[in-house]
Amino acid sequence: MAERTISWGPRASNKLIGSETTRIDGLDKASGFAKYTADMNQAGTLYARLLTCKHGHAKITRLNVDAAKKIAGVHTVYLFKNEGDECNWDGDIVAAVAAETADLAEDGVRAIEVSFEEQPHVVDEQDLEAARAAEATKEGIVDRTVGDPDKAIAEADVVHEGYYGIHTISHMCLEPHGAHCSWNDGDDGPKLIARHSTQAVSTTGKQFASKFGLDAADVRVVCNFIGGGFGSKFAADEWGWAAAQMSKDTGRPVRLMLDRATELKTPGTRPSGFANVTLAAKKDGTITAWKSHHWGTNGPQGGTIDGNQMPYVFEFENKKVEATGIKTNCGPNRAWRAPNHPQLCAITDTAMTDLAAKLKMDPVDLYKANLGQLDKVAKENGDLYRAQLDRASELMDWKKNFHAHGEGGTGAVKRGLGVALHRWGGQSVKCEAEVRLFEDGAAQVSIGSQDLGTGTRTVIAMVLAETCGLPLEKVTAKIGSSEYVYGNPSGGSITVGSVSGGTRRAALAAVWKLLDKVATKYDVDGSGLTVGDEAVWSGKKKVCSWKDACRLIGSVPITELGESPLDDGLTSKLVGGVQMADVSVDTDTGIVRINRMVAVQDCGLVINQMTAKSQVYGGLIMGIAYALSEERIMDNQTGRYINADMENYRLPRIGDIGELIVEMYQPDSEYNRGVVGLGEPPVISTGAAIANAVANATGVRVPVLPMTPKRVLDALKGGQA
Repeated sequence: MAERTISWGPRASNKLIGSETTRIDGLDKASGFAKYTADMNQAGTLYARLLTCKHGHAKITRLNVDAAKKIAGVHTVYLFKNEGDECNWDGDIVAAVAAETADLAEDGVRAIEVSFEEQPHVVDEQDLEAARAAEATKEGIVDRTVGDPDKAIAEADVVHEGYYGIHTISHMCLEPHGAHCSWNDGDDGPKLIARHSTQAVSTTGKQFASKFGLDAADVRVVCNFIGGGFGSKFAADEWGWAAAQMSKDTGRPVRLMLDRATELKTPGTRPSGFANVTLAAKKDGTITAWKSHHWGTNGPQGGTIDGNQMPYVFEFENKKVEATGIKTNCGPNRAWRAPNHPQLCAITDTAMTDLAAKLKMDPVDLYKANLGQLDKVAKENGDLYRAQLDRASELMDWKKNFHAHGEGGTGAVKRGLGVALHRWGGQSVKCEAEVRLFEDGAAQVSIGSQDLGTGTRTVIAMVLAETCGLPLEKVTAKIGSSEYVYGNPSGGSITVGSVSGGTRRAALAAVWKLLDKVATKYDVDGSGLTVGDEAVWSGKKKVCSWKDACRLIGSVPITELGESPLDDGLTSKLVGGVQMADVSVDTDTGIVRINRMVAVQDCGLVINQMTAKSQVYGGLIMGIAYALSEERIMDNQTGRYINADMENYRLPRIGDIGELIVEMYQPDSEYNRGVVGLGEPPVISTGAAIANAVANATGVRVPVLPMTPKRVLDALKGGQA
């Protein structure tokens, strides 16, 4: 084989890479043709419903399922807990009933005889002293000091002290967690087929296999489409195992999807964080010290947000960070899009903006004055922030519209601007891709990956088509099944880099084998051959069509396996982003309206402009949600989660999001880095930017997110400058 180089090629040579390309599965999703786990309805399927605890903390004193089993149409009852066991939060799952119809399963649940003995509970995540009094804290989770912050504070020109916080939010996947399981007793194929709503097609099969004493090859996991995951769907989970066990017991397929209330209560939350912060600075804005003590909850574990990354993005030479966890009787936490980063940003960047106000300084200038103090991760992209701050300022017309805090207008409605910045890793991980070229000209790539809605399937197809010089509609991308070669779980913004790098490497290797056949057939120098426009070229001379070339393959397809990441320049890591918010605050009602959001984001080489921007739009919308309305509300008296439904768990509607302006930051230096993950970073700094805009408009800090009308009015009434 001729010597060739693995790369993405010159930027100007690509036709698909970097274009705005519609999702290849968009029509299937929009038309309802796409089938999600929640849609699985094969012949003989039984439908499962759940019995859950309705107390904050309780012991099961009686549990009898005999009456449920006697209901006509009920086939089996599965127990997650037994008499004497404790339930540790409202929504903790006790039992599941599988029946011929969902209604009969509900009848079965109601027939279960269950009694609870209530136990003391703690659900208040904000009142640290109350948690201490209830002996529900874990002290000293983080306690570290660098330099001499007290001395630096004493010598500072300006010192700012503030209180900041952000409440717990729940996962709210539109497709709930769950599985549809069936067993195959034949000799061929897998013994268990788990149609699972999962972010980890290639790895959850091992969890099912371990539970049932099977080899991993005996389990096939299928997930062609998933209605959201955001970090919460990596595990088989106890409800997945329950579906598989009930299927095994009955010899029938079983579908068990969580109901909406349980979906909000049990499969995971984003931890809360509240902090007292002290910042010190010189008159020129150089920050000389940081001190903070933060607390919060991640549920029964008793942790809170990761204090090892506080302050966020910056690494000041004098700092002291302490953290206390609160053990609560609330559902446990799971990774939620950019774990810990939105909370850390909401505390750090709001405190820095308040410091800028005290310095009578533009916060953009404050950030620029401290870019030399970026932490070791952000520092690698340090030059990026200055350029992104400048570009975001242009798009927002910042210099014209920014004003001192509290000067947002003379009427009841005040207008203001806010800014925040963020970082993320996004490094690709081990992922395989199998590419096949067939004698009829077909090109196919298969990966045991999944598409969370980010456009992964489209990106894979684009890379294959670009590499083969074919139109997108003439290639096939197969994902969503563990029968394909290993695909990494989708988390940490690692998927696009991983699948694109592996696909590119495998496709290049397959094309090169094809070109060597062409070189032999047509007696030309193989090292100078290229593909494009459905043909093989030697310089500007067409050697043959793509189909003519593929006829040389014969009945056995060319098959190549590619792997990512490798040190070949196809992928990289680390991104940065800047976001700005323009808001209006009605000081009579406390309602905050988004006028505009600006996001400037890099992610290395952009495969698909349309789906990349879509990720940023989605991040902004999720950020607007947790900034203004989204939170888990617990009742201190009963320990109940009182807004666990789609009406009262407040997510933004189309009229709540304002104008979203997204720009992918793409100088040649970014293209040359290769692909970097993008999924998580756009959600990080949105909340801080909006909170800062509200403070700029009113001159008053609303200290805790979400900034509901009541919290805005309370802050205005208290005059918390």
